[in-house]
Amino acid sequence: MADVAVRAVELGKRYRIGERQPYQTIRDVIANGARSGLRRASQPVRTRAGGVASRDDQWVWVLDDVSFELNEGEALGVIGRNGAGKSTLLKILSRITEPTRGHADISGRVGALLEVGTGFHPELTGRENIALNGAILGMRRAEIARKFDEIVAFAGVERFIDTPVKRYSTGMHARLAFAVAAHLEPDILIVDEVLAVGDAEFQKRCMNKMGDAATSGRTVLFVSHNLAAIESLCSRAIWLERGRCMADGAPADVTSRYLAMSLSVLGDHLWPDPDLAPGNERVRMRRACVRPERGEPDDPIFVTTPVAIEFEYWNMRAGARLNLSLHIYNERGVLVFNARPTEEAIWQGRPFPRGRFRDTCHLPADLLNDGIHRVELLVVEDGRVIHRMEDVLVFDVRDLGEGEGWYEPWAGVVRPRLAWETQQLVPIDSVLQGDD
Repeated sequence: MADVAVRAVELGKRYRIGERQPYQTIRDVIANGARSGLRRASQPVRTRAGGVASRDDQWVWVLDDVSFELNEGEALGVIGRNGAGKSTLLKILSRITEPTRGHADISGRVGALLEVGTGFHPELTGRENIALNGAILGMRRAEIARKFDEIVAFAGVERFIDTPVKRYSTGMHARLAFAVAAHLEPDILIVDEVLAVGDAEFQKRCMNKMGDAATSGRTVLFVSHNLAAIESLCSRAIWLERGRCMADGAPADVTSRYLAMSLSVLGDHLWPDPDLAPGNERVRMRRACVRPERGEPDDPIFVTTPVAIEFEYWNMRAGARLNLSLHIYNERGVLVFNARPTEEAIWQGRPFPRGRFRDTCHLPADLLNDGIHRVELLVVEDGRVIHRMEDVLVFDVRDLGEGEGWYEPWAGVVRPRLAWETQQLVPIDSVLQGDD
């Protein structure tokens, strides 16, 4: 029977909401403590289960009664929406913050990568920060020296290793931070959405490194919105929702339950008032919709259906050179493709007058696989993103069931209908007679 590496027992964490309290002197703290004692004696205060007294309107529970056990060598994925308590859970397990109630037992050395560049000093060089961050994570000086070249090569910052990290890009910060944490060779590796930063090649190296950690008997806790990465890397997953554990089990089962609850189809948005519409002083959105090419937003979309994705918007400044960029994701969080108006022949590259515009992106039939798809909109001006809307549209592509004998789910992020040819080159009798 495997030993338990991480045991969380009824973990709860709350934070005060409202205005920030002013800084106080020791005298203020003593006086306020005396006054609060008198108030507690005269006013009853509601108590939550577990014996923690709180006024419900002053506190928010970001974790509430979360319990699980993680055996040595297991890889656990943690999924959930933004604000579900995922990062707070990892901070408690990393001993960065204490729980309000409950406790967590950790067996072994922990390596944590929770934020890009955590523990880096901007004025120090990459070389100096490797030594500093390695020491913070518990590496000995000899261990850092032995793995230094491997860390630098993994991060891909050889040319800039003696440059202050304040001049590093966000991606360079992420690569170097992950390289140090991964080469610590901890018993327990805790990673919070590191794959959101960095190019595709680096993300692949991160996945391979975490996969090596899991297969070598180390324990991995991995938070990500990339459900495909969770299913590929992890042997188990938990789903957090508003601080509570909603599901715990096989990654495919947990992600399916999460998607069924989280992704509601929303194919048409309208913001008639420009003063209240999403956007800024440069651009304001009026409408977003996805529909069959010759249909309405409420009509079903099948894998054989040509699709139109439309955006109406107000350009607020004369002379702006705008273009839209669409990121289409499948239900597992994998980017299917990026669509840009490179073939648009009228307005692309020309200055826009003030006014209302409509952009339509045409998707051909037999391109998308079946399943839920999400659209992220980026409004770009002169190469810079001036407005971004995540999940502005969510639509379902249905399977017609015309597999012609193919009964398994169609693998891949797309399923194009491609031309095929089959030819008989030689009759079988000719082959048997040696005439081939």
